[in-house]
Amino acid sequence: MNTTSSFPVARYRFEFEVRQPIRLPDYAGSMLRGAFGHSLRQLACMTRQKDCAACPLIASCPYPAVFAPPPPTSHRLQQFSQLPVPYVIEPPAWGSRVLAEGETLIFHQVLIGKALQELPLIILAWRRAFARGVGAGDGTADLRRVIHCGDAGEHEIHRPEIGTIATHAQTVVLKGTDDSATPGAAVLHFETPLRLQHNGRALPPDKLQARTLLMALTRRASLLAEFHAHGPLASDFATLSTAAALIREEKRLTWLDWTRFSSRQKQKMSLGGVIGTWRLEGPLAPFAPFLQLGEWLHVGKEASFGLGQYQLARDRHEDTSDSLDKPRDCQRQVSETQELNL
Repeated sequence: MNTTSSFPVARYRFEFEVRQPIRLPDYAGSMLRGAFGHSLRQLACMTRQKDCAACPLIASCPYPAVFAPPPPTSHRLQQFSQLPVPYVIEPPAWGSRVLAEGETLIFHQVLIGKALQELPLIILAWRRAFARGVGAGDGTADLRRVIHCGDAGEHEIHRPEIGTIATHAQTVVLKGTDDSATPGAAVLHFETPLRLQHNGRALPPDKLQARTLLMALTRRASLLAEFHAHGPLASDFATLSTAAALIREEKRLTWLDWTRFSSRQKQKMSLGGVIGTWRLEGPLAPFAPFLQLGEWLHVGKEASFGLGQYQLARDRHEDTSDSLDKPRDCQRQVSETQELNL
């Protein structure tokens, strides 16, 4: 990776005013993703074919490009059954509740690479989804505004009554890999369950290793850049894997189980992952840009609907042992929810 480069990504906050009560499950990410995908397909699809793979317009249609990108027939790293999608939905805070008429529903969406070009269509898809109804009971809501949330602050970019989208930054400048500029420790606060898998099963806290996390971050960012932006961010994965094995770690992670209903499989699915704090220490310079991007892209399975979200400790001189003893408010909320619902 170049010592200085940028990555095309932006985070948007959507604010809706509830018209008819909306029922939020414990974790609304899957519900929002389903509503978004259905609405986007209705808007974008011209042929109305059931199977996108057989559609003659698949190469130019924005629906598969954003929501279901077709995998390549071959790849240097692995065979893909599906590709990482160029968006992440960050739902409201954990906890089932009903939003009454007049209340505000807030969630975020991260767009990556070419998906940024489809922002007007994506905003329209969200408006149509909530006009038609989402969740149990088909609650409805009206879009009030869209906020761009960037490193320089938050800026309103769109209101439906105005119609236009204000110009705003859609890239982040990546940290370099200069040893002298990279702190020797990083603290990751996982706010939604992290699912790193081995042989198809999510790893519990005692089976997780720093190398597994760092390589998952590296692969995800590099694949998103390769398929949705300007090319991979990393190529020598063997060298990076060797470097990752040198990283020391301290974990304060707990397991959280939860379930979601799969409309595609017509059944409930039991999912689980780890939340809490993970401290990494050692030669982190090669992973600095990937740790930075992970705050935008998330990491692990089901990242597209918000799992694997973390924040890095901002102050490199922060007392990381103190951080480990003081979990974030959202983590306490998840733990309390788990105790009440299991």
